Amino acid sequence: MSELTPFDRGLLVGILVGEGSFGGDGKQPQITLRMHTRHEALFHWLMERFPRTKLYGPYHHGERSYYQWMARGQALVEDVLPVLDEAIVPELDAHAATRFEAMKGKYADYIARVRARATI
Repeated sequence: MSELTPFDRGLLVGILVGEGSFGGDGKQPQITLRMHTRHEALFHWLMERFPRTKLYGPYHHGERSYYQWMARGQALVEDVLPVLDEAIVPELDAHAATRFEAMKGKYADYIARVRARATI
């Protein structure tokens, strides 16, 4: 992963606060961003900065066309969470901060295991 500029960090936080979903699959946490295909360049921007994440699509369902970006596993814990930990706070957006903290709480053991492996 390349070094993020302050602009990169701000854009990531803004996009995820406004459009992201903080959750998990029951085993590991994940952050999902689903947006219309007209935002394709933004998804490629994300992949350039976070190459260990995944981009799916384009999907076409009915009259909707979208991409889906997902950060989970090591990519989430090591690359994305450090950026979000310092920025998604109740003073910025209480709803997003609550969802983000709930995800981290539910998957705290998983996050701790990944972080412990990274320090070995």
